[in-house]
Amino acid sequence: MIIDIPEGKDAIGYVWGEMVPGIGAAASNFSLAVYSHTTLGLREFEAARLRVAQINGCVFCLDWRTERDGQKVEEEFADAVTQWRTTDAFDDRTRLAAEYAERYALDHHGLDEEFFSRMTAHYSQAEIVELSMSIGSWLAFGRLNHVLGIDSVCVVPKF
Repeated sequence: MIIDIPEGKDAIGYVWGEMVPGIGAAASNFSLAVYSHTTLGLREFEAARLRVAQINGCVFCLDWRTERDGQKVEEEFADAVTQWRTTDAFDDRTRLAAEYAERYALDHHGLDEEFFSRMTAHYSQAEIVELSMSIGSWLAFGRLNHVLGIDSVCVVPKF
């Protein structure tokens, strides 16, 4: 960890809240909104989220599994995300979510008309915007936590 956390302080609360209260609170609200207001199915949501976590290397994000109504993706899901191109565990929406997350994170200039033609065949425009905002949140905040070295002590509240 490159940030000095005072004894007895929660690292995430201290960095996100106390160090930069004007920015951290807004970032936290955005991060939480992605989970609490999503309309996306759990599998496509988790495929995109986990692909960003794999790219970012965020320790916490790699271990976290989103839960909805007592449901989580199966244990093997993360391995399938790594192999999103060839896995038979994904439907078209889930595969596209993983692909979009990867391309958004690694080659956003390469997101072309052909790709968005495939996206609009399976996602509404509102869903594409929601997925884009979600990926942006995970990319930014997972990277931030990893770069600062606080991803190994991150705790996200239940929704």
